[in-house]
Amino acid sequence: MEYRILGKTGLKVSRLGFGGIPIQRIDAEGTKVLVQKLLETGVNYIDTARGYTVSEEYLGYALEGIRDKFIIATKSMARTKEAMVKDIDISLKNLRTDYIDLYQIHNPTAADLEQVQAPGGALEALQEAKAAGKIGHIGVTLHSVDLFKQAVNFDWVETIMFPYNIVETQGEKYIRICAQKDIGFIAMKPLAGGAIDDASLALRFIAANPDVTVAIPGMAKIEELEQNDLAMSDTSALRTEELEKIQNIRNTLGTQFCRRCNYCAPCSAGISIYSMFLMEGYYNRYNLQDWATARYMAMDKTASDCIGCGACEDRCPYNLPIRKMLKKVEKLFGK
Repeated sequence: MEYRILGKTGLKVSRLGFGGIPIQRIDAEGTKVLVQKLLETGVNYIDTARGYTVSEEYLGYALEGIRDKFIIATKSMARTKEAMVKDIDISLKNLRTDYIDLYQIHNPTAADLEQVQAPGGALEALQEAKAAGKIGHIGVTLHSVDLFKQAVNFDWVETIMFPYNIVETQGEKYIRICAQKDIGFIAMKPLAGGAIDDASLALRFIAANPDVTVAIPGMAKIEELEQNDLAMSDTSALRTEELEKIQNIRNTLGTQFCRRCNYCAPCSAGISIYSMFLMEGYYNRYNLQDWATARYMAMDKTASDCIGCGACEDRCPYNLPIRKMLKKVEKLFGK
């Protein structure tokens, strides 16, 4: 396992980290087995969040007795000091620890960042928690290049998490600046939210960029961990056939696709929006027309139920034209 220093935090982290979103699909005992395998493999960086339902709780249970072997990072959507104080205490309780190595401001908008840094904002709570030893370091997670550009100049930012993968390279300039300014860079969505099928190639691509400190693919199975470990451990130059595959993926996906982050939810009409695009992907990209159609038709709400309110588009961090995209799904499946 390769290890890197996470920027100015000074923390020594495995270059392959563990993304804690998918463990919501398993249980506490399954998480414990997986975390033990992380320890054996040498993965010491764990990412979770207040918003990942039971993720913090399952991880807290799994880390009992071995907490000191891991760097724990979590994050909160709190924007005010009061709300952030509450979330930090909840995270500490859930994770069954008296300190959290990295606490991040989760996916703020431009207006949110102003509120966070203003008097009475969440940053005050984080800085006080850091002084008290409850948290070790402060970071931010972002989806907007414009905000990335701003964040590299904030003196309180020790780490930045941003999407980086084969089809999302828009942040590369600022990833380089992170390295120059000793800001730890955490690559989120290394598989583009599951849109990239070839996980090994996706991680090989990321590992080839020396400015990436750690990548955090979501993992729920030991087989996924083993596969990802092999991919990130291969530091050889990308081969010609791999570069060709990378270009094919870019040609197929483009940039207007759903990353399944689910920030668009809840839908006013009750549609599971990311499920609509997931079934579309199975139909168009994976040649599973019958399978995808059967599952799409079995859903309580489909794309035809969209009322066109646009609330989902206001929440989408990728500014996707969701209403137009749903119309295409409706046309594809006829419902």
